[in-house]
Amino acid sequence: MTDPNCGVAHGAPAPEVTGRVLVAVFASPVAEVLLRWAPELGFRTVLLDPDPSRGAGAVDLADVPGDLSGADVVVTDHHRPELGEVLRDALARRVRWVGVMGNPRHEGPHVAALAALGVPPEEVARVHRPIGLDIGSRTPAEIALSTLAGLLADRNGRSGGFAHRPT
Repeated sequence: MTDPNCGVAHGAPAPEVTGRVLVAVFASPVAEVLLRWAPELGFRTVLLDPDPSRGAGAVDLADVPGDLSGADVVVTDHHRPELGEVLRDALARRVRWVGVMGNPRHEGPHVAALAALGVPPEEVARVHRPIGLDIGSRTPAEIALSTLAGLLADRNGRSGGFAHRPT
C-alpha cells in the first residue's frame, strides 16, 4: 500500500482540507507573510484589522463569513489598543485556537486587557502566548514560519520539533 502523504510530497494533489481558516489579526509584516504562505498549507486566510484605513479584509470577527470553529486566530501585534476587544470576540466565537505574539518572559498585555473587559480567567487561559515553535525566530518570515509550523503540529496532534514519535 502506498502512503498518500508520500505522493503529495512528490507533487500529487493534496487531499482537500476543509474548515481551515487562518485569521491574521492586525496588518503587520508577520501578517503579510502568514497570508502569503498559509494558503499553500490549505488555509483560507483573512486579514482582520479594526482600523479600516489599513485595507484589511475584515474590521471585526463578525465580518468573517462561515463557521469559525476550525479557525486559528493569530494576533500579530500585541501593542494595539484594540487587542482586548479582538481577543474577547475571538473567544466568544469559539474558534479552534487563539494566539498572541510576544515575549514569553513578560506577561502579555492581553491578560490585563481581557480582565478589564470582564473575560473570565478560564477563557483568558485559552489564549496561547508565545505562539509557534521555539526556533529562535527574529524576522517576520521566521516568526510566520514558526507560527505555521506550530499550528500544523497542533492540528496534527504533534508537539513539533525534532523529537518525532512513531506514527
